[in-house]
Parts: sequence; structure tokens; C-alpha cells
Amino acid sequence: MVKDLEKFRLESDSIGTIQVPAEAYYGVQSLRGKNNFYITGYKLGNDFIKALAYVKKASAIANFEAGMLDEDVVNVIVKASEEIIDGKFMDQFITDVIQGGAGTSMNMNMNEVIANRAGELLGGELGKYDKVHPNDHVNYGQSTNDVIPTAGKLALQMMSEELLKTLERLNLTLLDKSIEFDNVIKMGRTHLQDAVPIRLGQEFKAYAQPIARDIKR
Repeated sequence: MVKDLEKFRLESDSIGTIQVPAEAYYGVQSLRGKNNFYITGYKLGNDFIKALAYVKKASAIANFEAGMLDEDVVNVIVKASEEIIDGKFMDQFITDVIQGGAGTSMNMNMNEVIANRAGELLGGELGKYDKVHPNDHVNYGQSTNDVIPTAGKLALQMMSEELLKTLERLNLTLLDKSIEFDNVIKMGRTHLQDAVPIRLGQEFKAYAQPIARDIKR
């Protein structure tokens, strides 16, 4: 049965035409990616989405400086990217975290959301792509094989800030316990080559050492 056309718009690609929710900022490629690679049911993490938006923002600026994009187009691509970086439109990223094509659907999901939002900022309609196109403008000069690994590395950098805070709390807690347990004597363990009596506090201090090394690394 054909869905209520008032709630959907028609978008086409080389395969054919499908119905996309009328108010969606994603498009035909994102929807195909969701339907074709529904593997885990988990969506992309917010940090990865923001990192991918950083890549698109930087690429747009580089393309403008190279004379490949007009100023009005680059301005709205940058604006749309910054809105995503600020946490907007997170519900518009619908592809699974695991998919074929080295992340092509992830890349296209971002391209379509930015293109639709950027076109909207220029007074265009969602799904038209006549003012800002997902491939010809947002993805200009880029390859999924570059975009996705770069975004992944940026996301790891972003996530490591919180990880470092957690590791520092863990390290301090282990050191506190090393003091608290300093008067507790425990049996040595021959299988770990410490077959002499040791203090439990010594053991907890030993736990803290590799955590401290990981923080430094």
C-alpha cells in the first residue's frame, strides 16, 4: 500500500524512486543504507557524527579556498556542519554502525543531512538539492575511504578526553586504597612469582602503576 504522500516526499537515485519522510533531513541514500545494512540496530555515536561534521566543514572551507565552491554555498555548509557539531539533528543519522562499502552510507547520511539543511538555509525545499547537492557540493573531492577513517580518528580524540578523566579518577582511587590497605598482610602467590608475604596496599599501588603509564601514553 502506498503511504500517505502528504507525509512523504519522493527521491530518486540510479536504482529507482523511494518515499522519504517529508520532514527528514536525510535522503534516499541514507534510507537505502538503513534498509540494506540493518545489522546491529545501533546507530552512530554522537561523537562520531560530530567528528564527521568537522570533516565536512573543513573540506568545504578547503574547497572554497581552492575556488571549487561559491561563497554562499560554503557558508551554509559550514553553518549546517556547526549545527550538527553543536548537537542538532542527531536523530537524522539513521545508518547502522556496521555496514558494507567502507562506510559509504554513513558518509552519504552526513552529506544529505548537511545538503538539506544548507539548502533550507538558502530558502530551498528538503529533498530538492538544487541549491546544495550532497555529492557535488558537500562531498566534493572526497572519498569515503578518507572521510570515515579521518572522522574515526577525530572521534577517538574527542572521546579520549572523558576517558582520561575516568582513568585519573581510577588511578587516584587505587592509590587511596593502597594507603587504606597498607597494614593488611596477605599470602604470596607462587603462580605470580610473589611467594612472600606482601601488604595488600603494595598490591593496590602496583595496580595504579600501569594506569598511570596509560594516562601518560
